[in-house]
Amino acid sequence: MVKVGSILLSMILLMSGCSLFEKENLKPKDQQEDEAIILQPEIEVVAEELRVPWSINKVNQFFYVSERTGNIVIIDNGKMERQQVALEKPLAKAAEAGLLGFVLDPGFANNQKAFAYYTYENGQGQFNRVVVLGLEGNKWTEERILLDMIPSAAYHHGGRLKIGPDGKLYITTGDATDPELAQNLRSLNGKILRMNLDGSIPEDNPFENSYVYSYGHRNPQGLVWIGDTLYSSEHGQSAHDEINLIKPGANYGWPVIEGNESKAGMETTLFHSGDETWAPSGLAAHDGTLYAATLRGNAVREFELGKNSTSPVIKGLGRIRDAYVEGEYLYFVSNNTDGRGNPDEKDDKMYRVLLTNLK
Repeated sequence: MVKVGSILLSMILLMSGCSLFEKENLKPKDQQEDEAIILQPEIEVVAEELRVPWSINKVNQFFYVSERTGNIVIIDNGKMERQQVALEKPLAKAAEAGLLGFVLDPGFANNQKAFAYYTYENGQGQFNRVVVLGLEGNKWTEERILLDMIPSAAYHHGGRLKIGPDGKLYITTGDATDPELAQNLRSLNGKILRMNLDGSIPEDNPFENSYVYSYGHRNPQGLVWIGDTLYSSEHGQSAHDEINLIKPGANYGWPVIEGNESKAGMETTLFHSGDETWAPSGLAAHDGTLYAATLRGNAVREFELGKNSTSPVIKGLGRIRDAYVEGEYLYFVSNNTDGRGNPDEKDDKMYRVLLTNLK
């Protein structure tokens, strides 16, 4: 790995027009002046002044980044356009709530549709819903509800949306701070859900007439596939954060087991953080390695499946919410403006780094 270029060099490159991206000085936010500089890969700033970004998507040269505050930002060659999202319900103001998961329809180039997961309040309480959004001009509009009234709370919303290699929509839901819901197959909380893109229940789901794909989760926030194998990230209770290999119909144990604990009929986690806290969120994968955006961990952390090892590969940028791999680059977004970070003047930011520089 190499040290990052200086800010002065970045300014020269930007003024000369020789680079589309700014080089970032990676001195950790909490590092004192007399501490040694940590070696880091060379990282580039793709966009800045994002407002609590949550999900990264890309079509052709365009990035589509959802902001928890209720916008979609389009990023093209270093230029940003913030687009309004008109939802049927106002976003809830609870901690961690808002416009969370966002994923483009596979036919987006032709139909201008996407799927979103957001938190709202009504006279009965606070809930999450999964909806179809349509883009017309520079405005997104909620067009159809696919799944509604997923119970919510101050914390543990889940909220990640991904479309799998099978063409189905996968949804993570938190336990809404009621752990027993994770073991209740009649509840949508504490689950990974699977649905057809029209909102119907797939015939091959593991439980008849149910969206539930796996259960026993506390607050899963990341999904990624390597081939046809699904992995998820999950927030544990007071550390014991998890990376799990997801099997259809399997029970991942919360709140009965966590960490290295085991029980018949329940899955033991693939990786866990022990007494350390990662707070893993979005996941990406490349060449048999998982990359997890971590919030409390203030890092992008790699998980080498073949070696059963894990370590941080990017540090010093504060809270990291999502990660995305395309071609030779890993992209990721910070989350220092979410009320729990220490934001710089131009936070939050989207970055990219060459995957070869992480080795």
